[in-house]
Amino acid sequence: MKNRQSYTIKHAIQCLNTLVLRNFFSMPKGILQHISDPKDIRTLEIVDLIQLAQELREFIIDIVATKEGHLGASLGVVELTIALHYVFNTPKDKLIWDVGHQAYGHKILTGRREIFNTNRQLGGISGFPKRSESLYDDFGTGHSSTSISAILGMALASQIKGIKNMQHIAVIGDASIASGMAFEGLNHAGDTNANILIILNDNAIGIDPSVGALKKYLTNVKKGTAKDENIFECLNFNYSGPMDGHDLAALIKELRRLKDIEGPKLLHIITTKGKGLQKAEENQVVYHAPGKFNKETGDLWPKTSEIQPPKYQDVFGHTLVELAENNEKIVGITPAMPTGSSLKYMMEQLPERAFDVGIAEQHAVTMAGGMAAEGLVPFCNIYSTFLQRAYDQIIHDVALQNLPVIFCLDRAGLVGQDGATHHGIYDMAYLRCIPNLIIFAPLNEIELRNIMFTAQLGLEHPIAIRYPRGRGVTLDWKQNFNKIPIGISQELKKGTKIAVLSIGHIGNMVSDLLKDVNERDQIGHYNMRFVKPLDTLMLQKIFSTYESVITIEDGCKMGGFGSAILEYANEIHSFVPIKIFGIEDVFIEQGTVEELHKISKIDISTLKNYINNLLNTD
Repeated sequence: MKNRQSYTIKHAIQCLNTLVLRNFFSMPKGILQHISDPKDIRTLEIVDLIQLAQELREFIIDIVATKEGHLGASLGVVELTIALHYVFNTPKDKLIWDVGHQAYGHKILTGRREIFNTNRQLGGISGFPKRSESLYDDFGTGHSSTSISAILGMALASQIKGIKNMQHIAVIGDASIASGMAFEGLNHAGDTNANILIILNDNAIGIDPSVGALKKYLTNVKKGTAKDENIFECLNFNYSGPMDGHDLAALIKELRRLKDIEGPKLLHIITTKGKGLQKAEENQVVYHAPGKFNKETGDLWPKTSEIQPPKYQDVFGHTLVELAENNEKIVGITPAMPTGSSLKYMMEQLPERAFDVGIAEQHAVTMAGGMAAEGLVPFCNIYSTFLQRAYDQIIHDVALQNLPVIFCLDRAGLVGQDGATHHGIYDMAYLRCIPNLIIFAPLNEIELRNIMFTAQLGLEHPIAIRYPRGRGVTLDWKQNFNKIPIGISQELKKGTKIAVLSIGHIGNMVSDLLKDVNERDQIGHYNMRFVKPLDTLMLQKIFSTYESVITIEDGCKMGGFGSAILEYANEIHSFVPIKIFGIEDVFIEQGTVEELHKISKIDISTLKNYINNLLNTD
């Protein structure tokens, strides 16, 4: 009787607490404002979680509409994010978000709601999970397909340290799980008894629609038309799903069940990218990162009517089609970035010769090598920062065999608000040391067109063409092609005292600067164009003519363009002082390109002050 009374009293207290909690959260201010930690989520009832999901979506839309960022992916996992923090004891339990495009809700629910408006801004929080930012960010992510390997490493570390009752969860998308590295992680994990849970967020799209045989398999799984054997079960995973990733109650129930199952597990959920914003659901490619938009309607804010120079990526895309229409040997390759690279134009007009290989940079490079070996002319377009993932293939499968692959490195230099994981600032340094490889950086759109034209005529070596994110400087860019001699620079302006040597698009800043600098007649400007091979004849002339040399690049100083100039000066025993402007030996965080240039001291003001001071020291 005493136990029954005790239970009754306890139950009454619980009901009273629930009632008080409901009254508290039914205040006009809503639920989200009272969430400062996942512990707060765990006090809620399912009905409150559903309301929280609605508020979280609205909050993300409200901020991203004005601050910009990765919208669609985060909207698609709102329910999953809440369920994970509700069921699991984060941060004790480890949670990794692959890539991190979908981690906005996670950041907001883990103590960063009040500063979320600083997302991707200079001095603000990162657009991706970052270990130094929060205890809840268990692993830094920015490039895809790393989560399975990382979470397996953590789970095995827990085993080695004798830690029990700790959960290890990785959320990965259907596009990322098709990557080779993800398969490597799955293959190893299935051969262990590690306590890991892989959540496959299947929305049939990465940035562009997913491609490949695995995508077709997952589609068949969703339809119920897949073969009897499940690919994940064959890899020794305890598979469950597919299930609705927007059904909070069902998600919570299934996650609780999976907590008690030992060994590697995989939960397959179906979500809609852009969920909750009609425009984002209808146009998932654009609303991956839509820029500014009307938060009420979802309509993108109209672009300026002012005629502007084209984006470098579009110059690449249209020029490639133009060249391919006259050269049947040309093929285009991109790893999952047909829209971002503008290879989409060739895929639309010459689909049989343009290939989206999925998130598979290594495969893209070696496939390009195979095509080149058979006499084709492959243009392999990969973001500079993503090409880092295929370094071995560049060396062994292309350069060592001297296969004339044409690498087009989009997003070279500082890219802005995506931050440290996405800056393309190491390419000149990591490519310069590879034998047989030509490295070129166009000053403008016309040079990009001309080097593409030159490369497809036939080269004796592979070539890397690096160009930045954003717009060029030339309105009348679609001009007749002219062949560019390999290893030959341009003298843009003669001088007498100081020579400024620039590489790539940043040279336009130098040209602008020289219009407004003291004693401009004393300053020469040289568009070097080639990092490798260097124009040694021009350099000999420069070192014998000028008293000082300045180099400027939007890449790392260590091992980069300026280093190459310094090395050559040493070889010929030149004693002309050389000042290198480039990015120091630090990781550069997020901010606008203009802000980051200033921080890195490669902006027009810093260069102008240095030149004026140098002129005044006579």
